[in-house]
Amino acid sequence: MLSARLLRAIVCVAVSALPLLPAARAEVGLADLVEAWLASPHGNYSSPSFTYWNEAGAVPEACAACHSEPGFIDYLGADGSTPFVVERPAAINSPIGCASCHTAAAHALEAIRFPSGETVEGIGRSAVCTVCHQGRQSGDAVVSATEGLEEDGVSAELTFINVHYGVAAAVLHGSAVRGGFQYPGRTYVGRFAHVPSASTCVSCHDAHSTRVETEGCLSCHRGVEDLRAIRTRHGDFDGDGQAHGGIHSEIMGLHESLYRAIQAYALQVSGTPIGYASGKFPYFFNDTDGDGRISSEEAAMANRYASWTPRLLKAAYNYQFVAKDPGAYTHNPPYAMQLLYDSLESLSARIAMDMATLRRP
Repeated sequence: MLSARLLRAIVCVAVSALPLLPAARAEVGLADLVEAWLASPHGNYSSPSFTYWNEAGAVPEACAACHSEPGFIDYLGADGSTPFVVERPAAINSPIGCASCHTAAAHALEAIRFPSGETVEGIGRSAVCTVCHQGRQSGDAVVSATEGLEEDGVSAELTFINVHYGVAAAVLHGSAVRGGFQYPGRTYVGRFAHVPSASTCVSCHDAHSTRVETEGCLSCHRGVEDLRAIRTRHGDFDGDGQAHGGIHSEIMGLHESLYRAIQAYALQVSGTPIGYASGKFPYFFNDTDGDGRISSEEAAMANRYASWTPRLLKAAYNYQFVAKDPGAYTHNPPYAMQLLYDSLESLSARIAMDMATLRRP
């Protein structure tokens, strides 16, 4: 393992060789940029995002674009290879660094194809971020998996469909890319529009540390110290009788209600208690002791939940979709709440639930 000092030296040399950064170097200073990057998730050499494949010795093509800098460069075609496909396994322990974003290919990127097959064009500086922050599945995959099956019949053909983590871009673009499972007959919002000064990823996130720069937010949302306390939609969406907190609290309220409803449906309709473990793949497990929680012993692959019905899978997919974007309250709060509300409404067709207190945005 390289020492921190040697690592910084290598990165500094690599960055200084890039012709696209003179303004940034002059304004902030190369050392500051490197320190910010090393402290970010993108520069974390010990993160499972970049160490998961260490024993295998290489990051496979299917994962390399987002889990190795050489893989990302390969995906963009910045190394002379075919763009938008990874042609070879990539190096392990190679986080997303300077050469990922500061190439002519990265700067020219304007359109991104999402897992649903939809392409979003003209997204400029957000395009590079969107490559990896869109998830690996869409609601369309749920439609395909459940098509032709009886809605409340347990099917051995079904397994949990995991959207696969950082899905901010899929949440942001809403119905335009169908990241969530969208119930037939319902209307969903598209891209969430902030003010023009907050229209790209790097308008709000520092490009190197990835931290949210709150000054721009608070200049409009005055009197707020915590971004989660912001709301522009006023109403009690989660039915808790309160509407004075931020929209984040409404999303979390609906999210918690959906989890309880998923558990009730699994017990009453599927016949097998279910539980969720946020840090354990594949996330949904049999609640073998029926205590409503998943212990470390229960969170084992051999105990993964297998009593799926189409109705349950759709709701669980949306539960995970919202869970995997903790910034949904900023990226697209109405889309998140619509997915959660409609999932609850669907489950209420088979379990006792008071939908009258809830409100769909």
